Amino acid sequence: MIEVSKVKKSFGGANNRQYVLKGVDLSVNKGQSVVILGASGSGKSTLLNIMGGLEKTDEGRVVCCGEVVSDMSDKQLTAFRRKFVGFVFQQYYLLPDMTVDKNVRMGADLARNENYRDIIEAVGLADKLHKYPRQLSGGEQQRVAVARALAKKPEILFMDEPTGALDEETGRQLLDYVLKLGKQSGFTLVTVTHNENIAETAEKVIKINSGLIVEEKLNSCPKGAYEIGW
Repeated sequence: MIEVSKVKKSFGGANNRQYVLKGVDLSVNKGQSVVILGASGSGKSTLLNIMGGLEKTDEGRVVCCGEVVSDMSDKQLTAFRRKFVGFVFQQYYLLPDMTVDKNVRMGADLARNENYRDIIEAVGLADKLHKYPRQLSGGEQQRVAVARALAKKPEILFMDEPTGALDEETGRQLLDYVLKLGKQSGFTLVTVTHNENIAETAEKVIKINSGLIVEEKLNSCPKGAYEIGW
């Protein structure tokens, strides 16, 4: 499903170039739930963005959903993201002049998903359909962002610190729903976080530090969202 080989990524000019990724290799199987753990500045978000086609590599190869993402043009990357992947970030990126219903429908329209309101209901926002983002709490906005990503029926869902701005109750609810839907629908889930408790829910855990993979392990008995610490 995802193969990352010898990927390097740097930022800055010739005189102050800093490598965020220093030769990363990893693989993710179809339908697998994976957590990438790392402290702030470790390179985990950059790695997620490269796998999802939001950023380009300096060196190395990325294959995702059978497509060589690292060779794509900007136009090809846009088409790839639209067809295959969904994103959930700590920032919500909702369109402020659209209601909950219309924000989620944006994702649903890409997949011609006429049942997208089932997802809105499942994340607990059925009574907020006609509210605007400014009328919602932070937790509610994050749930809209998750519903929008899932409404397009992605083959891979990438989440970057999805519970970082949520209280414990809302965070557990959101994580529980995503994990259960992943099992039901079969999409691949890649979550970036610094929260080691969340790693206990994954089938595979990858630790990154200073731009390098320092540990990979398989979890034979992943826990549910309500079984972990917070």
